[in-house]
Amino acid sequence: MAEHPDSLPPPGPSKPIIKRPRFAPSWVWVVPIVAALVGISMLIQSQKRVGPKITVSFLTGDGLTANKTEVRYKNVVIGKVSAINLHEDRSRVDVEIALVASADPFAAADSRFWVVRPRIGAAGISGLDTLFSGAFIGAEAGEAKETQKQFVGLENPPPITFREQGTRYELHSDTLGSLDVGSGLYYRRILVGQVVSYSLSPDGKGVDLQVFVNAPQDKFVTEDTRFWNASGVDVSLGADGMKISTESLASILAGGVAFLETKYGTAVEQSKAGKKFTLFVDQDAADAANGAPHYIRMRFDQPLRGLTVGAPVEFHGVNIGQVASIDLDYDMVTQKFPTLVGAVIYPNKLGEFYQEIIKNPLVISGRQGHPGWLLSKLVAQGLRAQAKTGSLLTGQLYVSMDIAANAKPVIFDPASQPPEIPTIEGGFDKLQDQLQATVEKISKIPLDKIGINLNSGLEEARVALHQVNASLLPNLHATLKDTDAAVKDINAAVLPELHDALVETRKAMALTNGILAEDSAPRQEVGELLEETSRAARSVRVLTDFLARHPEALVRGRVKDRQPDGYQASPSYSRDIPQEPTP
Repeated sequence: MAEHPDSLPPPGPSKPIIKRPRFAPSWVWVVPIVAALVGISMLIQSQKRVGPKITVSFLTGDGLTANKTEVRYKNVVIGKVSAINLHEDRSRVDVEIALVASADPFAAADSRFWVVRPRIGAAGISGLDTLFSGAFIGAEAGEAKETQKQFVGLENPPPITFREQGTRYELHSDTLGSLDVGSGLYYRRILVGQVVSYSLSPDGKGVDLQVFVNAPQDKFVTEDTRFWNASGVDVSLGADGMKISTESLASILAGGVAFLETKYGTAVEQSKAGKKFTLFVDQDAADAANGAPHYIRMRFDQPLRGLTVGAPVEFHGVNIGQVASIDLDYDMVTQKFPTLVGAVIYPNKLGEFYQEIIKNPLVISGRQGHPGWLLSKLVAQGLRAQAKTGSLLTGQLYVSMDIAANAKPVIFDPASQPPEIPTIEGGFDKLQDQLQATVEKISKIPLDKIGINLNSGLEEARVALHQVNASLLPNLHATLKDTDAAVKDINAAVLPELHDALVETRKAMALTNGILAEDSAPRQEVGELLEETSRAARSVRVLTDFLARHPEALVRGRVKDRQPDGYQASPSYSRDIPQEPTP
């Protein structure tokens, strides 16, 4: 049954209808939103530009400033120093560096970092631009694939880079001399490399140097190449005058090393990287090195002042080695101190003789290469060593080995280590001994007594001369005076008569010249007289011949019918004079 509307309860209060307003954004919020978006974008871009963070330790932080000092590669900024802190043991300084994103290769394990400051070294003056801009950190990217964040910085810039083409070699020398990192390496006086490092040898008896030869000049380094110290100026005084040799002005100031192949080398292939060579003192010592070196010893009895380590050892005037050591020894028998000289020689310098000995060697102590097998034959032929003077000005000595004439036989032990070459005194030493003996003989002469006697004799002679002068000089003066007067008298008496005699003689000579003239009558008469005399002599000869044949004519007289053959009267003389027979 439906209920009546009036019977319905009255309605309750209804819920109010709430109308929510529609959201309408305000333009005020646009600016913060845009700023936030720009900030996020800048943060993202900043994070993209940030590279790895590394730490490099140096001995000192001199010239470095946090948030200011830059890291450069080829003068391009690749990072910046963010902080500088002391190391835990306070021995070094840790420099934190924030690299840019493009500098990821600089985090390689073999990367190198160093502080660029003004420096004066063997390679010249560097880092002058830092005088105005301040110090910065130089960097070189490594080639290793591994990365790291801790590095140890270099105290000096590296002489070469990883990407520079060339070859490294090792040199061994007794001393470093004036060489340094950056010293030039010269080939035929052209700069082709440099010294990159040096250190003491493991045994402490020398210095090992690392040199870098630039490509393509490194192909000239072969097994026959010799290196020598070309530092400074080499001044030598020889028979042909003074010689001054140097590689370049840079080698004089900063030192240098030169190399060249030997004159008779046959190797043409390049030596492998890292090969060890000997660094010789000078070019002469390098030229003398040929083949494997051998050590010998010599014992000298005379003093060797002027002989130094490095002095040449010559054979027949050719340098075959050099002196390696000079020491004193004591001989218990003679109670003297001989000098032991050690030397290194190169038998290859002996040429064909060495090659011939190699073909038929003497095996000594089971070792064919022992130097005794070569020297034993030479010593038997008279090989002797002498210390000779190389220069009278400097007094320097050198060792000369040669075949001595009439050398006395000696006992030579070819198996000794090292072999000992017999020695003889040099000519200069003999001259010194002779001079010493002469001086000793002169010193034995009683010069004091001779001087006293000579002084007494001179005094007596002076007294005698004084007496002679006192007694004879007046008489001599008077005699000279009388002689002068006599000479004047003779001149007064004789000279006029002598003058007259000369005048008469001159007249007689003039008369004689007149008589002997060709057209003079006396000369013609003399000629006729000589002709008549010749005729008379001829007639006498004819008469003598007639009487020789008819001696009875002297008793019987001349018989007319017995006249000698050929007799006829002369028209100029008497008819009785016989004439020469007519032929």
